Amino acid sequence: MSEQEETPGNRLRKELPEELPETPSEEAETTASEPGLTGRQRLVKGLWPPRATRAQLIVAVLLFGLGFGLAVQVASNSDSDSALRGARQEDLVRILDELGDRTQRLQDEKQGLENQRDELENSSDQAEEARKQTVEKERQLGILAGTVAAQGPGITMTIDDTRGAVEADMLLDAIQELRAAGAEAIQVNGVRVVANTFLSDSGKSVSVDGNKITAPFRFKVIGNPQDLEPALNIPGGVVQTLEKEQATVTVERSDKIVVDALRAAKRPDYARSSPR
Repeated sequence: MSEQEETPGNRLRKELPEELPETPSEEAETTASEPGLTGRQRLVKGLWPPRATRAQLIVAVLLFGLGFGLAVQVASNSDSDSALRGARQEDLVRILDELGDRTQRLQDEKQGLENQRDELENSSDQAEEARKQTVEKERQLGILAGTVAAQGPGITMTIDDTRGAVEADMLLDAIQELRAAGAEAIQVNGVRVVANTFLSDSGKSVSVDGNKITAPFRFKVIGNPQDLEPALNIPGGVVQTLEKEQATVTVERSDKIVVDALRAAKRPDYARSSPR
């Protein structure tokens, strides 16, 4: 084979460059190994031109803005202090007077708001107290009118009439005597007794407000037992009158009497409440 004959290996060697370019590491080694460069020159050559990233640029801008704002604030405070230091005595006195007047106005406004708060609290308390009194008054009137149930100390009086001799007027006398002794609520055989209650004879029975009741007649009365029982047992009183008619009367005191018979509230046809 002649020297001029071209083989694949020869063609590859011809196509490749005789010398490959140096890599960055090689460049750095070359720079570091360049003769005649001092340490400062090598440092400057490594830092310039700068290679900044995007994050570093953003941080730099933010730091610049923060520094600029602080500088402006310091300059503003310095200008204000300088203005006060350069003001005349009359101007300083006027500024102090204005500050004192403003402080006084704020104090007066604060005191006024506190007074309004106290008035609102007092009016709220008064309204609540008035509401409670109204509810209590309504309850008391409901007991007297027989529209609400009631309980309390009192007596139970039972009249057993086997002969049928007890009449309506005798029961009415018992009711009147109990009212005079301070009875606050009365119930007879499941019928609530109120101010306009009426009794009448109905054959062998007695009618209370149109409701027929028969013996034994059972009175449930709320009031002071120490006043109610003696009022029934006075000489010539209710108990002796009934016993003359061969009726048996028993009176028992109790710390809790429940009067739960109710009357329907009746709306007046003509009467209306009037303003004071």
